[in-house]
Amino acid sequence: MCGIAGIYAYRASAPAVDAEELRRIRDHMAMRGPDGSGEWFAEDGRIGFGHRRLSIIDLSERAAQPMHSADGKLVIVFNGEIYNYRGLRKELEAEGHVFRTESDTEVLLHLYAAHGADMMHRLRGMFAFAIADSARGDIFLARDPYGIKPLYYADDGQSFRFASQVKALLAGKRVSRDPDAAGLVGFHLFGSVPEPLTTYRDVRALPAGTTLRVTRAGAAEPVRFFSVAEAYREAEDRARDPVQDQVLARFAAAFAESVRHHMVADVPVGIFLSAGVDSGALLGLMRDGGAQNLQAVTLAYEEFQGHRDDEAPLATATARAYGCDHHVRVITEKEFRDDLPRVFAAMDQPTIDGINTWFVSKAARELGLKSAISGLGGDELLGGYPSFGTVPWLVRWLRGLMPLGEGFRQFVTGSGLTALINPKFAGLLKYGGSYPGAYFLQRGLFMPWELETVMDRDLAAQGLRAFEPQGYIAQALAPEPRTPFAKVASLESSLYMRNQLLRDTDWASMAHAVEVRVPFVDAHLLRAVAPITVRLPAGEGKRYLAASPQRPLPPEIVNRKKTGFGTPVAAWLQRDQRLQAWRRVPQLAQARCPWARRWAYQSAAA
Repeated sequence: MCGIAGIYAYRASAPAVDAEELRRIRDHMAMRGPDGSGEWFAEDGRIGFGHRRLSIIDLSERAAQPMHSADGKLVIVFNGEIYNYRGLRKELEAEGHVFRTESDTEVLLHLYAAHGADMMHRLRGMFAFAIADSARGDIFLARDPYGIKPLYYADDGQSFRFASQVKALLAGKRVSRDPDAAGLVGFHLFGSVPEPLTTYRDVRALPAGTTLRVTRAGAAEPVRFFSVAEAYREAEDRARDPVQDQVLARFAAAFAESVRHHMVADVPVGIFLSAGVDSGALLGLMRDGGAQNLQAVTLAYEEFQGHRDDEAPLATATARAYGCDHHVRVITEKEFRDDLPRVFAAMDQPTIDGINTWFVSKAARELGLKSAISGLGGDELLGGYPSFGTVPWLVRWLRGLMPLGEGFRQFVTGSGLTALINPKFAGLLKYGGSYPGAYFLQRGLFMPWELETVMDRDLAAQGLRAFEPQGYIAQALAPEPRTPFAKVASLESSLYMRNQLLRDTDWASMAHAVEVRVPFVDAHLLRAVAPITVRLPAGEGKRYLAASPQRPLPPEIVNRKKTGFGTPVAAWLQRDQRLQAWRRVPQLAQARCPWARRWAYQSAAA
């Protein structure tokens, strides 16, 4: 896990790469890669790559980056892990390729030399990388299927710059800080900035599951090689009515295989353990796979002790059942206050999440861990969210009422009811009758007509002209799956998980130089289990997951009501004197205002 950066002065009129600019970009990401740094510049001065290294596979110096192919024609910078690199290496060696290291980075070089862009369909992992190809005179960039690892770029028409963080590109001092109205509006609508937008006009994210080639003529359009919605469409074509015994066997085999791949490392891999099914089942599967001396980390908060929100007691029981070394890290309000400036400094884009990952990654690093498994993605894969029931229900009952939506909205907002009920209620008829609209009601933070109360009115109007939330959501359903489960799973995976959970996990964990691995966020696993899950009742897959380890999870874990991986931020927000700007906004100062709206306002201000 690392930080990567690069500059390609592709126009003849562009100045050569500024080495100091590249180093500023690279070294802004020092915490992503505290184990080493490297740089490379093409002989003609038109391309420069920078790298910060966190050593996980092949810890030797020979695996340092930027890495060159043996013939010197290819140079790569790579952030992530390729979990099937050993199998790929054997295939390449059988074809005559000779390796100098034990790293997955070198496998990428050889695979690109052999297959070019077609290599993407053979990779299993989380990754963002760039390869400079001297024979073609271009660079090739790629990002993993789900977008676990970030990759941002800026193109001014003369030079192309890329990095693992938005703030790193800005640190180079050549990329404009002018705000992007669409990105800011997107953040206020969803609580995270919708990909490929950022809050800066000149910076974009390379979309998940795409590649991008930059030639001397400039950057081409990204080329997609994976789509969650398309994977579900294909799964529906292969779906069969599930037979209970067969389901359990197939689930257990698929999950065990994913966990086995995600355990590949040359350093110890720990686990973030909650009181839920997802992380508990992963711990059991890790133990089944032969993992030794496992360390599990659980967060506890002073305010939650003795309440149902306290994860520690049940997590401790799970850890004891599977015989691992369990660490409960208690977080206090004082520690939150002390860490808050560092949280905002590390937060690459504004968000309403990430606090839990910040603290659990901090706790893991205190134990000396550099890599940890997380249960992130289990709810998206197995239908664990309320949205799997709520969204189809709304569409079924409100589809015919959408023509009344605008009138209903005006009545509710004009009557003052939004001060007494959830403000999103005003959009019920306007949005609830379609999957994109119902999902927006489920996951939206502010409604479009509320934005001028929490951000600059002109900026809000400009942003809404450039970014339409329902249209954006609908893109995640192309090609549209047929079953309600697959529709919601595609939306949750391609929007909430990608733009919020994965991005927040990246910045919050890498701020502590901890790599987080997510076995449930895996295209191979999706293809294996989706033909079953599209026919199962929502949430039923969790029971099969709980039964997948050789020693199934105990009933008290399986039957526990879902609470989420919560924090007392709502209460802390009210008391921290640095976080009181929201009180000056009448809509946010209302007694019934959801705390996430206040936190979003503070995040945007910070």
